[in-house]
Parts: sequence; structure tokens; C-alpha cells
Amino acid sequence: MVVRRGKDNTKWFWFALVFVLLYIPSVIYEVVVSDRGVVARVVLVLLLVAYAVGWMVVPRWFWSSGSENLNTLLAVGLAALGLVVVYWLGMSYAGLMVYIMSSVAVVLKPWRAILIDGTVLLALAGTMFLEQDLAIDGGQLATLLSISLGMLAVGRMIRANMALSAAQEEIAAMARTEERSRLARDLHDILGHSLTTIALKAGVARRLLESSSPDRALEEIREVEHLSRQALGDVRTTVSGYREVSLSAEVAGARAALRTAGVEADLPHAVDNVRPELQGVFGYVLREAITNVLRHAAATRCSVRLGDTWLEVWDNGRGTGVGTPGNGLKGLEERLAPHGGTVLAGPLDDGGYRLRAEVA
Repeated sequence: MVVRRGKDNTKWFWFALVFVLLYIPSVIYEVVVSDRGVVARVVLVLLLVAYAVGWMVVPRWFWSSGSENLNTLLAVGLAALGLVVVYWLGMSYAGLMVYIMSSVAVVLKPWRAILIDGTVLLALAGTMFLEQDLAIDGGQLATLLSISLGMLAVGRMIRANMALSAAQEEIAAMARTEERSRLARDLHDILGHSLTTIALKAGVARRLLESSSPDRALEEIREVEHLSRQALGDVRTTVSGYREVSLSAEVAGARAALRTAGVEADLPHAVDNVRPELQGVFGYVLREAITNVLRHAAATRCSVRLGDTWLEVWDNGRGTGVGTPGNGLKGLEERLAPHGGTVLAGPLDDGGYRLRAEVA
């Protein structure tokens, strides 16, 4: 089990320190003033200190380690150390095992925690029975069992919260990725089409100025200004996430862009035959297709056909676009995927290029 490092582990240190100071110092004092030999007292004090430090440090390792097996070995080692201390001090000190048993119940998987804590309880109960201390110190076993069960429930709750937090983080990461993809698709579609049309109209305006036709050039420049403002507005609405595409508006824009480029356009006059829920995504498809015709095809004629669940764009250009799909085609595939649609694009045998989008 892996949890966050940092503040959570620091809080655990202070929590553990408080509980260690509540019990361990008094036990150490009793050892120091007892009538045991000097060596025995020194060793016992060192074992108690090691046990206390281990309880404060090892759980922090549990919560930041990715190895359940290593965590189990550490828990067994600390439990064994605690049992050595209890056996040496006497069964009246069995309550010392509450530290490791509670930690094991919280941080290890339930079956491992039950196995370790159950073994500790059986070992203590067996020793008390053999030493005939069960009637005197047996109440501590009930306390240890109840605390272990309670901490086991706490551990399950912590793991559930951790899993929920991890799921929320994953969902947030997926949402960020999806938002970046949406922005990339929209900006590609918007700027690609708008800048292509602006470049065409600017070129037309330049040629008109060179041929001494300022009035027509001024008209083209006005359209360039209008398209620039429209593109700026589209970028703003795209960033805000509220941009909608109209298929009828895209048909009108395609007709104007093709006319400017000198491409004969055969476009539908209405889009009513397309299912309403598909008109938005087909608007994106048409925009990308017309942009590619203007950029790459060197075509003189372009035809658009619409059906209730399909759209097809054909041109008589040089059939470019063969090979690895670019960002535009990939973006169209991503837009059609939620509708169960596909996009096919490639050159025709008798010349030209065709793009077809269809929803099953």
C-alpha cells in the first residue's frame, strides 16, 4: 500500500510521540528502579527504546513503501521485539503490544493483519495460561483484541479513502487530457480554416492592387478584417468551452472560401436532411475538408454531398493527403468516435481526392 509522503507522515510522528510518552517512560522508570541486575536493566531499557522508536518510525515506512511483503517482514520483526520485551518484563506488561498490533491492523492488508495480530494474541494467551496469569492479566487480551478490530476497521476506511482519492486524481488527469485534446482540435480546425481563407483573400487583394483595381481590393481587405475578427471570437469561445459549430454556416463559409480561391463549388443549398445531432460534428468535418482542398489539392472543382448520417467531399485536385494521417484527420476521428462514426480519406483511381465521414 502506498500513501502520500509529507504532511501525513509528519502528523503521524507527533501522534506516535504522544502515545509513546504516555506509557513507555513509566515502564522504563519501573525497569530502572527494579532490583534486576545492571546489565538486565540496561538491555531492557535499550529494548524498550528500540521498540518505541520502531513504532514511531516503521509505520511511516509502511505508508510510503510499495512492497507489501517487506512491510509484513518489518511488522513481524517489530512484533517479535515487542514480545521479547513483554516476556522479559512479565505478562502484566502485555499492554505494550497495543502499539504494534494497532499499527499492523491499520497499514497491512486485512488477512495479513489478522494473521500477525492473531498470532500475537495466541502467544500471549498461551503464556498466560501456562504461567497461570490468565485470570489476572487476561483482561489485557480483550483490550488488545478490541483495539485491533477497531483499528482494522479504521485501516479499511483509510484504504477506501486512498482509493477514492486516487480515482479522483485519475479522473482529474483524464479531464485535463481531454480538455487539452479539445482545445488542440478546435484551435486546429478554427485557425487552420480561417487563416487559409485569410491568406487566400489577402493574396487576391494584393493581385487586385497590382492590377490597379483598388475598389475590389478594398472589398477583399474588408472581408479579411471580418474573417480575422471572426477567428478571434472563435478562439475566445473555444477557450471558454462554449463554441458550437453550425453545418449550414460552414456550408456558406465553404462556398465563399472556394469562390475566393477560384474553385468551382458544388455545394448543397440546405442541410435539413442531416440528422440534427450530427450537424455539429459534420460542420467540423466540412471545415477540415474544405481547408485541405484550399491548402493542398490545387483543385478547380469541389463537390459536397450530404446524407442523414454521412458527408462526402470530393475534389479534382492532385490527390494529396496520402500517408500518415495528420492532426486534422486524427481530430476528425476523435470527434466522430463518440457518435460511433468513421472517416475515410484518400485519392481516387481516376484522379482527385475524397473524404467521407459516416455514422453507423
